[in-house]
Amino acid sequence: MKLSCLPVSLYDDIFTGKSTVADWIRLGAELGLDAVDFSIKFFPKRDAETIKQTRAVLDKHNITPCMLACYSDFTHPDAAQRAQELIDLKSDIALAKALGAKFLRVTAGQNHPGIEREIGVHWVTDGFRRALDEAERHGITLAYENHTKGAPWNYWDFSQPTEIFLEILDALSDTPLGVCFDTANPLVLGEDVLALLEEVVHRIVVLHIFDLREVGVFEAVRVGTGASPIPQIFSHMRQTNYDGWLSIEEASRSGQEGFTRSIEFVRETWEQASPA
Repeated sequence: MKLSCLPVSLYDDIFTGKSTVADWIRLGAELGLDAVDFSIKFFPKRDAETIKQTRAVLDKHNITPCMLACYSDFTHPDAAQRAQELIDLKSDIALAKALGAKFLRVTAGQNHPGIEREIGVHWVTDGFRRALDEAERHGITLAYENHTKGAPWNYWDFSQPTEIFLEILDALSDTPLGVCFDTANPLVLGEDVLALLEEVVHRIVVLHIFDLREVGVFEAVRVGTGASPIPQIFSHMRQTNYDGWLSIEEASRSGQEGFTRSIEFVRETWEQASPA
């Protein structure tokens, strides 16, 4: 098992400068993680010195970056902004390469008012296709998430409904686009997490382990204490001999204890999971 973590609980502190990326790297190492995940918003500056310093801290603590989370918005109604989204995504690919991450979490875009399904799907698939060549050139795997709402967004994800998410994936079945599968996001709309898992399991490159207090409510809780069927998901993944990354999305905002207990739960539950 290879374990990483996206520290959503620390977002506000890192975004505002109260804490630093170096602090997160140090904590990740202390927690015994194999890697750490970053948000692109951790890097308002992407100059050579910032990259050098970040990699030096990673090397010092003998830990690597697994995935960089970005917030691509290919459903923006303004064509000029959609073009800028592609430019930004290519920049994010370059950032992932510079940091040493192997995966870049990508999103379809926001459910902007008035966007029809057919045109939205077309915009997203076109945007992803244009970015995939760049990602391959840099050795980065794009991991498309069954998402809910990005940190800087005003609206929910356009492909939050499972049927749209699958339609976009099917349209890109001839590409190396991977899946960052979130274990709880489908619950927001009351959808079946295990049914979606079955549909996409062969394309999962990162398993995002997330939990919600209850079905239909977007309220994060510590992993293992909510409604997500994590043991069943783990059993299915082990049945398929999954050997990719597990990444905890720690968003409980319960301090270091939240990280520690989430990691303990994931390690124990993965070890105890038997093939379904």
